This record gives sequence, structure tokens and C-alpha cells, in this order.
Amino acid sequence: MQRLNTLLKQPELSALNARNQQTQATQKIWEAIAPDNLAKFSHAGSIQNQQFTVYADNSVVAAKIKLLLPSLLIQLQKQVCEVTAIRVKVQVKSTPQPKLKKRRKLSPNAANRLKELGEKLSGTALGDALNKLSKNAD
Repeated sequence: MQRLNTLLKQPELSALNARNQQTQATQKIWEAIAPDNLAKFSHAGSIQNQQFTVYADNSVVAAKIKLLLPSLLIQLQKQVCEVTAIRVKVQVKSTPQPKLKKRRKLSPNAANRLKELGEKLSGTALGDALNKLSKNAD
């Protein structure tokens, strides 16, 4: 960790370090004033031109934050922030592609039992479904 701190103190990265500290400070302020259910699905951006920017994960959270703007502004001003407005932006997180389910296979013994039962119940919907299932098991 000390190597990282010495790296961040270099003049080339001082602006990045200052921006990081500012973002962490605004995030702490946001977590302090936002309701817990909204803080989970949103994060603070920056304070520029007396505007506090909040990024919501979806439009439902953004709408709820907009409903609470007056009380949130009052709480921000109590936190000694010179803020006159809160800007809410929706920043949708990309969702990972769903994992494909592994196709389950029946054992040969189970397939034979289904085939036998399907033959006993032939002519019924259940019998036809069991025959189809046993054929697909191969």
C-alpha cells in the first residue's frame, strides 16, 4: 500500500489523486443523506457549479430521488455543502450475459423405465409425453 501512496504523490498523478479524494468525499456525503434503499442503487458524482450530481442505476431510482429532491437539498445544506441543485442522471450498468444451463441427461436405465411406462400408458397425453422424453434422452 505504501508503494501505491508514493506513486499517487507523484506530480503526474496528483490531479487524479485529488479527483479521487473529492469523489470519495462526495460519496460519503451522499451515503449520509440518502435513504439506504436508494443509496444501494445510486452513487455520487461531483459537486460543480453548486450542483451535486447523482448517478442512478435505473430510471425508477432516478424518479424516486427526484421526488425527494427538496428534502435531500436541505440535508446537503446542513452538511455544509454549498449546493443549490441536485442533478440526477441515469447510468445503466451493463448486465452480464445469462449463463446457459447445462442440458441434463437421463441415465440409460431411467430412459428405459420411461419408455416402458410410456408404452403402458400409450394413447394418453402422459404416455405420449413419456415416450417423447425417453426418445430425447438418447
